[in-house]
Amino acid sequence: MKQMFCAATFLGVLAGASIASAAISDPVKTDAGLVSGAAGTNADVRVFKGIPYAAPPVGPLRWKAPQPATKWDGVKAATSFGPRCMQGGAGGRGREGAPPPPPTSEDCLYINVWTAAASPSAKLPVMVWSYGGAFTGGAGSLPGYDGEALAKKGVVFVTYNYRLGPFGFFAHPELTKESGHNASGNYGVMDLAGALKWVQKNIAAFGGDPGRVTLVGESAGAALESVLVGSKEGKGLYHRVIAESASWSGVRMEKMQTLAEAEQAGRAGAEKIGAASLADLRTKTPDEIMKLLPGRPIVDGWYVTEDLSTTYARGRQTDVDVLVGSNQNEAGFAFFGVPKGSAAEFTAQVRSRFADRAGQFLTIYPAGNDTESNAAQVASFNDEVAWNMRSWALSESKRGKGRAYLYYFTKVPPANGNQPSRGAIHTAEIPYALGNAARNWTDADRALSEAMTAYWVNFAANGNPNGTSLPVWPEFKGDSGKTMLLGDKVEAGAPLDAARIALYDFAFARMMASSPAKRSTAGN
Repeated sequence: MKQMFCAATFLGVLAGASIASAAISDPVKTDAGLVSGAAGTNADVRVFKGIPYAAPPVGPLRWKAPQPATKWDGVKAATSFGPRCMQGGAGGRGREGAPPPPPTSEDCLYINVWTAAASPSAKLPVMVWSYGGAFTGGAGSLPGYDGEALAKKGVVFVTYNYRLGPFGFFAHPELTKESGHNASGNYGVMDLAGALKWVQKNIAAFGGDPGRVTLVGESAGAALESVLVGSKEGKGLYHRVIAESASWSGVRMEKMQTLAEAEQAGRAGAEKIGAASLADLRTKTPDEIMKLLPGRPIVDGWYVTEDLSTTYARGRQTDVDVLVGSNQNEAGFAFFGVPKGSAAEFTAQVRSRFADRAGQFLTIYPAGNDTESNAAQVASFNDEVAWNMRSWALSESKRGKGRAYLYYFTKVPPANGNQPSRGAIHTAEIPYALGNAARNWTDADRALSEAMTAYWVNFAANGNPNGTSLPVWPEFKGDSGKTMLLGDKVEAGAPLDAARIALYDFAFARMMASSPAKRSTAGN
């Protein structure tokens, strides 16, 4: 029988899924010292904000892997978020009417914990959230990433900050030489690893199970996770992955930048801000460093030893259970500058990219005039993101050592006041998945969020999203694997047909056979 449900009928089904207990008592002991938190809006949830998980990455620690946090005496009040990492771009994804965000600072490596555990012996599953923002913006403190709703459902929810832009992804020949690994760049990836090492050492004191850690992230955060899954440096630090709307290549298929390319860009950037050496660069102010190119994960030779498209295509990534997917209208509201250019320009790009399959592409996505071209650009962008996430699920499925689950988010959120709904665009799934309701939600929105939070929590608990009273989510197995459609109806389906999949498979093979490519758009 076909498995589906109408979201509006689902309210209340999961009332028994939440845990009901008094929150863990203060103070909590970490490896650096004691911390005290504060009650959430629900008294059964305790929130700990702004705990340093590493030493401030300033001065000689700028562009180095995170170092242990300095220990403190007494009890540190963990009641305020730490500063956001230096940034200047996408990343303001909080809720309307929220208080101003924390200030930015180079001293930004802080972690936050939401827990409803009654004692350290609770051993609840742990979810560690990595934020999006094109690797140039975002923070674990944004209101949209509040972890109270999921904590009430039985997980310990963790957010953290990772270094961004030129602080997180800057490569330079002198940095490569001093590293001891013949590598530079990817400091933001190292921050994720550093946060997970903190979790392994400390989360049990908050009632979490260090043996059940699930990475959860969206856009750049999902890409960051995929880099760690493809790296040997992350083994043993986590056990499952939930990735929303991006992978190692970004939102679409794209080759990673090489270390040599990144070093060249880094050297040129240093010259532009008047830094003749690494020593000069470390004396520059944070605002001066912000003038460098932003950067993103690269093939650095240490954390990433080959283009991760090759790693995943050949099944060399870490064995983990994965739950991955995308949204129906990722490109909506011109999120990625799509559509762009005329029909003639788009057609030329298609012919260059798809070669003798260009005719098939243009049959599926007609672009005979600018109006058609605009629609084709949006539709093909959305389909390529779906293909990208499907490829991740397929790679894990083919390995046969971890379970894979694939979703496609179709819910159109309600209009907000006089503002029309932007549709199921990039980021639209976040409040539903984290259980952070908007003021204008209907019963159908709340019901879908109940279903999605249940799926996410079940997966974090045991590697399988399925549970009592939920429509069955089939495991993604092989090329014919099913996708879970998450919208007004929740049911298994297939948003991409064989013809579209074949087109993007072809483009991927051509891309991998080509010489190293320069990055075109930031995208996450």
